Amino acid sequence: MKRVFLIVLDSCGVGQMPDCADFGDRDCNTLKRISQSAFFSAETMCRLGLGNIDGIDYLEKTDTPSALVARLTEKSKGKDTTIGHWEIAGIVSEKPLPTYPDGFPHEILDEFSHRTGKGVLCNKPYSGTDVIRDYGKQHVETGDLIVYTSADSVFQIAAHESIVPPEKLYEYCRIARELLTGEHAVGRVIARPFEGEYPDFRRNANRHDFSLEPPKETLLDAIKADGKTVYAVGKIYDIFAGKGVSDYVFTHSNAEGMEETLRAQKKDFCGLCFTNLVDYDMLYGHRQDVDGYAKAFAQFDIWLNEFIDGMKRDDVMMITADHGCDPGDSHTDHTREYTPLVIYGQSIKPVNLGTRTSFADIAATVADYLNVPFSCDGKTMLV
Repeated sequence: MKRVFLIVLDSCGVGQMPDCADFGDRDCNTLKRISQSAFFSAETMCRLGLGNIDGIDYLEKTDTPSALVARLTEKSKGKDTTIGHWEIAGIVSEKPLPTYPDGFPHEILDEFSHRTGKGVLCNKPYSGTDVIRDYGKQHVETGDLIVYTSADSVFQIAAHESIVPPEKLYEYCRIARELLTGEHAVGRVIARPFEGEYPDFRRNANRHDFSLEPPKETLLDAIKADGKTVYAVGKIYDIFAGKGVSDYVFTHSNAEGMEETLRAQKKDFCGLCFTNLVDYDMLYGHRQDVDGYAKAFAQFDIWLNEFIDGMKRDDVMMITADHGCDPGDSHTDHTREYTPLVIYGQSIKPVNLGTRTSFADIAATVADYLNVPFSCDGKTMLV
């Protein structure tokens, strides 16, 4: 019974790509940055072969790696969660999703206000923590919704839970999702509930993403159509708008994501368990917290031993990322970086495949291993 456990360390890039300047980045390397923290540890990952990946000259290398490793190039025109995960699942996006450096057009916001009955505050790119600091008090006093964006293709709505309960906020997000189509089809509409008293507002774990449906079939659709299981852990269900998912569980932290992945490991199924661990990006990358990111990586590295011990003979584990988010660079946005790939299992030959040309090689490899018919821009890495 073949199973693949695909784990995305959200934003853990391994160095800037040659075209990073086109995306507003320079001198970015998420993994290298956190490796300089006193709290960083990667003993298990280095034993697998992480330090052998192209460009990683700051971690310990091994002459006897136990996993296949490679460095992946993002072929799509973007550096966000949606496009990164779509490419992992086999879709290369030739055009970037729309972004709004000057805020959203009035026709969108006017219709949004009409349908929600709520006014709008902010409407500009903003840090998620800064926006509730600067607009939270006015929101509580007026009930107007805080709408903001970032360098990514996102329409974000922040509201205090005492003013707008989460379920009502999700309803407003669904309205925005219906409006944002065609040329304004952003990758994600994101609910950003917060709590606390001014000036100590804080975001909580009730975030929810409402994603654009993938433009064509993905690896997930192919696996499900073949009668196999696609089990989504974390925000995977949201990223793919539920398409191709057999079963899913939402999580609120890396710890929950790892716990649910272990729980999935104990299930009997044939197919794919697809996990996203979001804290690296949400709590540490965007908030420029190098030490927090390093600690979270070290915790995953320890957890990995337990997961490996529980693997069955036909199980394959794949660890990768969807983009970068260097916590020590000059801005709080995602970064255009290569991503790491580590593939481990009894049937996997431990070789270094150098630098690959697309994240979609993951989709081709998973389909190959599970004997699922699926055509995409990627090439299988099974050797």
